[in-house]
Amino acid sequence: MSEPEQISLNYSFAKQWGLVVLDYAKPVRIGIRTDTKQEAILEARRVLSAPISLQKLSHSEFDKALSKTYASSGLEDSAADATRDQGDLYSLADDVPQTEDLLDSDDDAPIIRLINGVIQEAIRLRASDIHIEPHETRLSVRFRIDGVLREILSLPSHLSSVLVSRIKVMARLDIAKKRMPQDGRFSLNLGSQAVDVRISTLPSRFGERVVLRLLNKEQALLGVNELGMSEDMTTVFSKALETPNGIILVTGPTGSGKTTTLYAALSALNEASRNILTVEDPIEYVLDGIGQTQVNNKTGMSFSAGLRAILRQDPDVVMVGEIRDPETASIAVQASLTGHLVLSTVHTNSAVAAITRLRDMGVEKFLLASTVTAIVAQRLVRRLCDDCKQSYIPDSTELKLLGLSGKHVFYKAHGCEKCHNIGYLGRVGLYETLVMDDQLRSLIHDGAREQDMEKYAFREMDTLLQSGAKHVCSGLVSSEEVIKVCRQSGDT
Repeated sequence: MSEPEQISLNYSFAKQWGLVVLDYAKPVRIGIRTDTKQEAILEARRVLSAPISLQKLSHSEFDKALSKTYASSGLEDSAADATRDQGDLYSLADDVPQTEDLLDSDDDAPIIRLINGVIQEAIRLRASDIHIEPHETRLSVRFRIDGVLREILSLPSHLSSVLVSRIKVMARLDIAKKRMPQDGRFSLNLGSQAVDVRISTLPSRFGERVVLRLLNKEQALLGVNELGMSEDMTTVFSKALETPNGIILVTGPTGSGKTTTLYAALSALNEASRNILTVEDPIEYVLDGIGQTQVNNKTGMSFSAGLRAILRQDPDVVMVGEIRDPETASIAVQASLTGHLVLSTVHTNSAVAAITRLRDMGVEKFLLASTVTAIVAQRLVRRLCDDCKQSYIPDSTELKLLGLSGKHVFYKAHGCEKCHNIGYLGRVGLYETLVMDDQLRSLIHDGAREQDMEKYAFREMDTLLQSGAKHVCSGLVSSEEVIKVCRQSGDT
């Protein structure tokens, strides 16, 4: 693929008439849609002034090629333009459509092209978040890629206010409120790729910090079989979802993929015979056929208030974004006792710790024993790049940290062009699943220690550490990543 500056076909022309340059080698290879007209091909040949060869593409293949070709806009050039040409930086009050295609924008204002370039680059690098952070002498732009922040741009500090103001305009926020945090969102298209962007602003000493969370609609919904659980865990989890009532919990720290797991569960349950309602903060993805309610503490719509309200809507399945207070925990338990299947999350480090957490919230032990059906604990670790990972023989200390013995071959990150010299490409989930049986219910009812419950619950199923160790042995992830997220006292 050629560099962005070699692209000779205008994006609007390419999108409308169904042509995209795939390769600039002689003859120039052009991808065409099934509906591309002969006149458009002749015009493309005239513009390119070179012999051409044609490759027919389906509509979906064409859309992907179009996005890939035109998304690699010159981010550095946009930044340089914004820094150099300050005359237009303050002309930011123009409104923008509710949904706009960044690649098709005719607005050449440097600050707008800079924002567009930053978002396009973030999507190209598979970033989940964009951090815009003002400091005393500079403005830092960082991307969170596979859970790790990387600085992408360092801009002059005077660009902070106009950059933030433009983002506020796009998200329909009040640009005059600079001393109060604000939240908003907007939608955009990058070629055929639909992306929701969630905005959060926060006042700081040198200006407002902004975080943009990118929610790719195409990558939002996974099936239960696509989560990355082992075959045994997938079977156990799917069976738990078939129960007509009870509580299924997903635990883990922020950013561990809990929402993705819950959405996969809801998708598996989503059929016309069920009434499924959710209370979320925020609603990250819209699920067709499911009633979703947004938490709004300003109007009194808390998790507990929302849960109490939707229980009067005759639901079969209820999803609560998070159980974070005794009132929500109590209502969730009562809902499961009255014949509802309740899905939710709790912030704990392990599956067994969720039982202790609910106990600390005031839920009686006998109620926990009779209502909780399954608990899934999970983490996300970075996947090694297959093109550049390097093998090595681990020492005894490293093996011991993973609970392994004997001879093994591990892999470590190196870095190449494909993974942008990071050594990692994408992420994979680590899971442990606790499923209730009579013995475990007795242990909970009798107030057993976490260690005793864990010893019984995982006598056959893998713990998080064991799940990670298997991925390390298969060469999928590095031992460093697994040890970092699964360090627990007593693991050997």
